[in-house]
Amino acid sequence: MATGKNPLFDTATTLGKLVLFLGVSAICGILVAGLLVPAAAVSGNAASGSIKFFEALPAELKVDPPSQSTKILASDGSVIANLYLENRTRVSLDQMSPFIKDAVIAIEDSRFYEHGGVDTTGILRALVATARGNKQGASTITQQYVNNVINSSLESEGKGDQVLLNGVNKGVGDKLREMKLAIALEKKFTKEQILEGYLNIVFFNRDAYGIEAASRLFFSTSAKNLTLPQAALLAGVVNSPSFYDPISNPDNAKVRRDLVLKAMLTQGKIKKAQYDAAVATPVKTKVTQPRQGCAYSPTAPYFCDYVLHLLLNNPAYGADAKERERKVFRGGLTIKTTLDPKAQSVAQAQVNAAAGPNPDKWGAALVSVEPGSGKITNMAQNTTWLPAKGKFDTQLNFNVDKRDKDGNDLNGIGGAQPGSTMKPFTFAEWLDEGKSMNTIVDGSVREYRTGFPWRNSCGTTVGAYSTAEKNAGGNATDDLQNAEDGYYKPMTVLKGLYNSINTITFASAAQLDFCGIQRIVDAVGIHNGLDNKPVDMSRLPNLLGSTQTSPLTMASAFATFANDGRYCAPMAITSVTDATGAKLPAQAPDCRDAIKPEVARGVNYALQEVLNRGSGSLIQPRISTVTNFPIAAKTGTSNSNGSTWVVGHTTGLATAAWFGDALGDQGRAGQNVTINGQFYEGIDGYMIAGPMFSRFMAQIAPTRSTDPFPAPPSNLLYEPAPYQQPRTESGNTNSNNAPAQQEPAPAPEPKKPGDGKKDK
Repeated sequence: MATGKNPLFDTATTLGKLVLFLGVSAICGILVAGLLVPAAAVSGNAASGSIKFFEALPAELKVDPPSQSTKILASDGSVIANLYLENRTRVSLDQMSPFIKDAVIAIEDSRFYEHGGVDTTGILRALVATARGNKQGASTITQQYVNNVINSSLESEGKGDQVLLNGVNKGVGDKLREMKLAIALEKKFTKEQILEGYLNIVFFNRDAYGIEAASRLFFSTSAKNLTLPQAALLAGVVNSPSFYDPISNPDNAKVRRDLVLKAMLTQGKIKKAQYDAAVATPVKTKVTQPRQGCAYSPTAPYFCDYVLHLLLNNPAYGADAKERERKVFRGGLTIKTTLDPKAQSVAQAQVNAAAGPNPDKWGAALVSVEPGSGKITNMAQNTTWLPAKGKFDTQLNFNVDKRDKDGNDLNGIGGAQPGSTMKPFTFAEWLDEGKSMNTIVDGSVREYRTGFPWRNSCGTTVGAYSTAEKNAGGNATDDLQNAEDGYYKPMTVLKGLYNSINTITFASAAQLDFCGIQRIVDAVGIHNGLDNKPVDMSRLPNLLGSTQTSPLTMASAFATFANDGRYCAPMAITSVTDATGAKLPAQAPDCRDAIKPEVARGVNYALQEVLNRGSGSLIQPRISTVTNFPIAAKTGTSNSNGSTWVVGHTTGLATAAWFGDALGDQGRAGQNVTINGQFYEGIDGYMIAGPMFSRFMAQIAPTRSTDPFPAPPSNLLYEPAPYQQPRTESGNTNSNNAPAQQEPAPAPEPKKPGDGKKDK
């Protein structure tokens, strides 16, 4: 189109009206807003209407910090993962290369330091160029910043469909609003503040927002260390991020880069020698592709996901799920966690080795907590988060509950049947009632029918355990079975525990108040891993661990013994700060007295015997062949051998190791199976979970306290107590009533392969 035919410039009269309109606009503080409405140049009435419309526009722009990346950190400050919806790391102007500041101003707004938000010279130049058929933009850096702030706010509010792009869906009213806000912004902020804000918010393609993210993406460097050619290239990208993308369109990027360099030379921002050298530099990227989210955590994806769920389930981070998600993924939070990278590395190595290649997808999990605080030091499992050839992948967490106490999802499988790792809590009630652990009870009794006089001061009905009743249509399980013959006989409660004899646990419970057992189980935090409800101990199979419970729950329960009877809820987050440094709600130790100290000490005494000469004697952790440390533990195995455990502790660390059927709802039997090249007639706790536990504790426990456990009071060890035959339905004892018996405190027994007892 020829210039002479443009309606804006065809007569002097029109030009006069145009100049008049400019004068009126200047008085109103908008200068040239009317130039964007050619019709306003036609008559004074139209100009007056435009001015009134402009005056009615908002003059305040709420400049919230732009969406920033959130970092989840380990206890030593190392990064576990970055979370974001927009990949952005805000940096101050003095942390940016001078080249990028000069380059952006040279190509985007050469009069940046001269105008007041709207560049009249630029607008006139753009109008003339447009009239001649060469469309040219006239938005200043301030106007672009305004546009980016508005769009960022819309995205943050979940209104991405309302985002306005220059030249695409922006109308006259939108442009007028942008200009007025730009003028107001210039009055409120310095040029340096505006330039800093712009360089931190502008989009550079490939999910890189802001100059720091772009520098790391395209050149694997920081904004502060950008060279002249790199800075000029990135300054050119913002005009059309896709078209000038140096990865997919390097030729286009070079043309634009050289144009930026020419502008810098013309404006005196660089010397001719610098220009020549930069233009001669080939476009070469060194890409560091950001990996957003817990899925890409190189060290602890499942712990990361657990932390993320804790935050997204926390009402303190927002009234609803969307608000909490915006806070976490856009708020630039720094989340400091309890994870110990060294412990996590060792735990991961152990679970990875447990099943080897694992074509049958057996699960392995290992989690530890710190007694006295509840801090989770490691949380590992033998799977990958993302699909990988030949790998067992799942996004479900083997170590945690399915839901929290409020019913919110935690992305866990809810654990597995804990088997005999539940037995120490019946043993704890035995000690709590003042009974000696060396009292002899009858382990020959294998069924308890309806009407057996269980004691339960809570008032609930205790069930039955009898094959006869099951065959008659009852709901009882099979008769009690021990893993090996030869143990259906009287023995001490202590020996029954360290050899994991089912019939002894029941014979003990027959003399206890079930309400007391329930109180202890509840006090140490044990609950159903699927629905977070209490484990009903009046349901007899629960004495042997039939209700699904998570490894994290069991580790925290055993930490209570290590902490002299004081329970601490597991915690993963020590601090949270936002982008301004303000503190947000985190977690603090949540501890309570759960069992008596003397009871905890008695349990510790007994659980050391599990490793010294009982069901875990083959897995005693050792630092070397001659050095050991005090440690207590209990093995556990479900009836089908599909869930196997070792849970134990030193004074400074409590750990749960689990191996079994992770994704089959514990329905798959661990019998007659080959795992990691070895055939197992039946997997037991000490076989695979045991070595995981032992090797981990041998390496990590000595980095914390391994002080001796305090000794239990003598009455729990030696005080005579009468031997009682289990009561029958009528309340009478069995006819072969024996006199009171008492065994002395146990002496060490020589170890032999057979000491690694099967454990149901």
